[in-house]
Amino acid sequence: MLRSCVFTVCYVFMLVLRLSAAEDFDWTKNDHSSFYYGTFPTGFSWGAGSSAYQTEGAWDKDGKGLSIWDVFSHKKGRIQHNETGDSSCEGYYKVKDDVSLMKELKLNHYRFSISWPRIMPTGVKSDHVNEKGIQYYDDLIDHLLDNQITPIVTLYHWDLPQVLQEKYGGWQNISMVNYFNEFANLCFERFGNRVKHWITFNNPWSVAVEGYETGEHAPGVRLSGTGAYRAAHHIIKAHAKVWHTYDTQWRTKQRGLVGISLAGDWGEPVDLSSQKDIEAAERYVQFYLGWFATPIFHGDYPQVMKDFIGRKSVQQGLGTSRLPAFSPQEKSYIKGTCDFLGVGHFTTRYITHKNNPSGRASSSYFTDRDVAELVDPRWPDPGSEWLYAVPWGFRRLLNFVKTQYGNPIIYVTENGVSEKMLCTELCDEWRIQYYKDYINEMLKAIKDGVSVKGYTAWSLLDKFEWDEGYSERFGLFYVDFRNKNKPRYPKASVQFYKRIISSNGFPNQREVENWRRKAVETCSSSNQLLAADPLTSHMEMVTEIVVPTVCTLSILLSAIFLMFLLRRRN
Repeated sequence: MLRSCVFTVCYVFMLVLRLSAAEDFDWTKNDHSSFYYGTFPTGFSWGAGSSAYQTEGAWDKDGKGLSIWDVFSHKKGRIQHNETGDSSCEGYYKVKDDVSLMKELKLNHYRFSISWPRIMPTGVKSDHVNEKGIQYYDDLIDHLLDNQITPIVTLYHWDLPQVLQEKYGGWQNISMVNYFNEFANLCFERFGNRVKHWITFNNPWSVAVEGYETGEHAPGVRLSGTGAYRAAHHIIKAHAKVWHTYDTQWRTKQRGLVGISLAGDWGEPVDLSSQKDIEAAERYVQFYLGWFATPIFHGDYPQVMKDFIGRKSVQQGLGTSRLPAFSPQEKSYIKGTCDFLGVGHFTTRYITHKNNPSGRASSSYFTDRDVAELVDPRWPDPGSEWLYAVPWGFRRLLNFVKTQYGNPIIYVTENGVSEKMLCTELCDEWRIQYYKDYINEMLKAIKDGVSVKGYTAWSLLDKFEWDEGYSERFGLFYVDFRNKNKPRYPKASVQFYKRIISSNGFPNQREVENWRRKAVETCSSSNQLLAADPLTSHMEMVTEIVVPTVCTLSILLSAIFLMFLLRRRN
């Protein structure tokens, strides 16, 4: 009893210290220093990530209920090429195979999510708990631990049970807070003896804005100017309730940590000498990361959000702000509900001020911010149309988090780059460059005093990319989606990331350049075929980097031409 009291007092004391240590961020100082050779602190955790709907497949197997993404992706015109995650990577059936890939990479941790409808088909515990779903996650967790890989588990990665959307309107309804808490509590009960790192929500910005404002993502609701704010309000309350549930019922027994993973693109002022541009850039970041982080660390929404949305609501003739308000009791309840902060970061924008119209018809999350986003045409953009490689923005974001929120413990929960091409390409030199530069900026941030404790490459496998279907690939491992067995093949970046992990950083210039050369040489010298199903159906997963630098059409033409020559010879 005494030990648990001491543990609680120490924990609260450290939390108070973190929350009271905030300082001002220097917007005018942007250090684009050269590459830094050095290593990460001892015990730094290296990992890779995934999510349930994007990788598991088995969408209607073994008692799993429907999720909003099952329903959304089955509606024509919602997903590119009308693709779905019905089978995806078939991860549900490939636990041992995929953990073997992680072990080969020498990962310290693996981040994955639990599908709410897989273990609670209707989203309600009293309706039914699906023991086959529980068993799947039991097996995954046990197999990870058997291979000395730490599980980091996300409770909500966008796959709300469809029943809760249909019956209550999903995250538009306050009842989701209790339903989500019930689900989380079951996960703590069944898995918490082995899982010590929990993430409540992954990128709630996307859930709120793309799910309930623009309708680009499931459930496809379009409530411009109100839907995102209401959904976010309930998500923040749900996060806080789950944190308190763990804190009061499970922490002393299980000794785990509960955090949240927030997406944060960096916003850099177009003109660092312009106060208007600096204010616009800060507004951009506060409306993005700060929307969720500021209530969790300080108890309420960023003042700039309250000011801008409140003023525009008045101009639109509304009696109250479109941004909901927390009561004093709620502010106190929400503040400090974060043992660590997960940061998902991919890219950066230049930001300048822009006056948007304030009419009720034009109200939206995007016009509320009064900013314009710009990109430098020189920034590399190999994949997703929104993802430009701007490594220095990562260091800036991490330092912003340090100053704004009292230097919390940070785990980078998503960072990576996609490709979007018709060719099959395993020689992903641009991904090697992206990882090298972004990981190095993270190392510089640690030198700056930022408390980053782990890094998660996004992602382990190519997978279903939401409204983009399978047209974009983020994986370290290539997945052949045309083959019903969904074989995995390592890209060149696997070898490079593996070397970073083994060395815990970047020892010296010569060695790092040698890593890159060897990874690309292996890929180029193994320029074999990975094309149509008839040619690859006999192939099994390999551990060397195989292939493809040419498109399927070229391969087929070459094969036809070879057959023609052989027939002429005979």
